[in-house]
Amino acid sequence: MERLSYLVNIIPALISKIPDEEFDRIPAPGKWSKKQILGHLIDSATNNHQRFIRIQFENEPAIYYDQDNWNLHNHHQELSKKHHIAFWTIYNIHLIHLVSRIPTGHLNRKGKGKDGVLKTLAWYIEDYVTHMEHHLRQMVNY
Repeated sequence: MERLSYLVNIIPALISKIPDEEFDRIPAPGKWSKKQILGHLIDSATNNHQRFIRIQFENEPAIYYDQDNWNLHNHHQELSKKHHIAFWTIYNIHLIHLVSRIPTGHLNRKGKGKDGVLKTLAWYIEDYVTHMEHHLRQMVNY
């Protein structure tokens, strides 16, 4: 969780510096604005939050979501940059708290994503941060 803690500490200030016009601009039909990318990361936090909890006590739960519909129906483009930054930050602080308290023995428990392949909770935690880093680099250099 060190990587996630690092991101939570540096990313809000970097995103705050992005001019609103740039943050809101949808680059092409079918592409997301930087605001929608940050919204997608909030949606990802929401779905991974479920994984991080449910895999610990359910037998191989299948947890996945339609990212485009989540982005659309969360109306991310309509919300302010300040709202997105605050929500992303506090949600990830919560996930750091949660993950740091997962018993080591639970990290080998498994769940399924959309592909139906069983993966360990440890894999999902690592993938969450890697996925986030990919999208954050689309918005800012860090």
